[in-house]
Amino acid sequence: MAAEKKASVLPQHVGIIMDGNGRWAKKRLLPRSAGHRAGAQNFRTITRYCSRVGIKYLTFYAFSTENWSRPAEEVGGLMHLFKDYLEEALRDFMDENIRVRFIGDMGGFSEDLQALMRRVEKESAGKTGMVLNLAMNYGGRAELSRAARLFAEDVQAGRRAPGDMDEELLPQYLYTAGQPDLDLLIRPSGEQRLSNFLLWQCAYAEFVFFDILWPDFRPQDLDKALEIYASRQRRFGGV
Repeated sequence: MAAEKKASVLPQHVGIIMDGNGRWAKKRLLPRSAGHRAGAQNFRTITRYCSRVGIKYLTFYAFSTENWSRPAEEVGGLMHLFKDYLEEALRDFMDENIRVRFIGDMGGFSEDLQALMRRVEKESAGKTGMVLNLAMNYGGRAELSRAARLFAEDVQAGRRAPGDMDEELLPQYLYTAGQPDLDLLIRPSGEQRLSNFLLWQCAYAEFVFFDILWPDFRPQDLDKALEIYASRQRRFGGV
């Protein structure tokens, strides 16, 4: 396995933008909901694979702040999928040594979905393996706005001074506080943009794009991305 051979240069933190479910379904003359179901199943496969090869932090872009503008029927179907995943996680996924965290504004979801999220986080909190971040109702700009607001509240309360803010402090106000910045961003589907995903954390990430729709993205494609990452020289602005 490529990942095992190059374990010494494995990225600590991998981000994946799951993209192309709708186009996958359209190519097969299926409803978009079928594409989302196929994408959800592939999410499970790739998550377990990343855990096995030694990735320490994995962040999936599951539902953006902009996704609410999709047709109500599609959004409703996605909510059902999220609920099914969370119930499955409580039933089966807990056997994996994976800690699950949700990043984004959870207040946008129904009370029962929020309760499931809190339960999954609580019951996986003691896991010592890979940390799985699910970005739901997430947007990079919204995250930075939230960080600024939280810092302002600390200043107002006397816990911070305005001059305290710098590049070392700001990450403490992000959803990913305590986690390393992104090392590798993978986006299937042929699109080559960030789409408002982890804007701060992606500052020095390596990008790998695939002309493969997400439901067709396989572990061997992840291996290829890891090989590409291992072949690159990361200078972080230096020589």
